[in-house]
Amino acid sequence: MTYLDAAGWALRGEAGDPVVALGGGHGLSATLRALRHITRSLTAVVTVADDGGSSGRLRKEMPILPPGDLRMALASLCEESEWGLTWRDVLQTRLRTSGPLDGHALGNLLISGLWQLLDDPVEGLQWVARLLGASGRVLPMSTQPLDIEADMDDDGRRYTVSGQSKVAIAPGTVEGVRITPENPEVPEQVIEAISEASWVVLGPGSWYTSVIPHLLVPSIHRALVTTDAHRALILNLSRQRGETDRLSTADHVRAISRYAPDFKLDVVIADPTATDDIDDLIVASEELGARVLLRQVRTGDGQPHHDPLRLAAALRDAFDGFLGEVGRTETWLP
Repeated sequence: MTYLDAAGWALRGEAGDPVVALGGGHGLSATLRALRHITRSLTAVVTVADDGGSSGRLRKEMPILPPGDLRMALASLCEESEWGLTWRDVLQTRLRTSGPLDGHALGNLLISGLWQLLDDPVEGLQWVARLLGASGRVLPMSTQPLDIEADMDDDGRRYTVSGQSKVAIAPGTVEGVRITPENPEVPEQVIEAISEASWVVLGPGSWYTSVIPHLLVPSIHRALVTTDAHRALILNLSRQRGETDRLSTADHVRAISRYAPDFKLDVVIADPTATDDIDDLIVASEELGARVLLRQVRTGDGQPHHDPLRLAAALRDAFDGFLGEVGRTETWLP
């Protein structure tokens, strides 16, 4: 099977099985752009701990969730028409002024205004989704903004850092991570979506600030552990400076197990060109009950970005039970 055949096969599918993707930022955006090719029943559950940039500024000025990651998820699901693509570009446009609005994304302001008008974060996001003709829905993981705090070890120097934007770049190894509030309110739609899903997909993204936080919210944790859905983990294509630059590929999987030892996986999707020790990755994945699916999912320019079509093909293989036909680990290289 050539890559083009695999991608075409993935795109020809009209699967209606419900899928839930959890994460935040660019990682979740990549997953959504892939999943929209293989299912029409798609729910994104997005982290709400961002405290930097435009989102951080709005969060300080207004009692609202940080809108940035939610905006990016909505933009990834926009209708592929002139209308949808134009409104996507409007949402993603950043103002360039000499005044206090400089650097704000227009979409962040639009979402913030809708939340102020409607006083309901889920309903506000639904209105933006309708504007975009989105092929799915976007939900916040909590109706309360979260804060992330991490204990760090930088070659023996131990310290604590607070805030998603600071944790993401803090030097050293993350020894422990937690969220406040510890038991935030979660929209009932999130729990329902997870319980009714056929597949739950976690990652890629900033491991300790976008991926693992979902496992730290008690009600989401319970839903992920008790759902009948299959579970997939998509690994990153590079280590993140500060946050994970000392973690091996297998260590990323073990971090999931550390914070949620009762959370089991069915498949771990990894790019062989970004995997430092395939045998160790297999061992770590099997400890969570998962098989490893090796696929080239990187963009052709060599950058550490997931290609939507290649990732869609890999997810289609996983969803269609391709692994069960070929053994514990299946490797495909172009």
